[in-house]
Amino acid sequence: MISEYLVVSLATLAAIGIVAAAMLKGWQGWLTLKLRELDAHRGEPESGSGMARIEIADLKERIRKLEAIAAGVDL
Repeated sequence: MISEYLVVSLATLAAIGIVAAAMLKGWQGWLTLKLRELDAHRGEPESGSGMARIEIADLKERIRKLEAIAAGVDL
């Protein structure tokens, strides 16, 4: 006869296998999505580079102001 513990163990093992297979499928789907996003960005010209320069200039200005505050200089 099959013991109760064996049935529970086999059911648990099957459940773990099903969850692992579902997670693997989800992981592969996520990787496929990221590859498609990368392929889509390769063909686009860099239109955001000007915006990035503005953000960097803004950050530099903030750093300059913080350094002035730390040095005790009023702006």
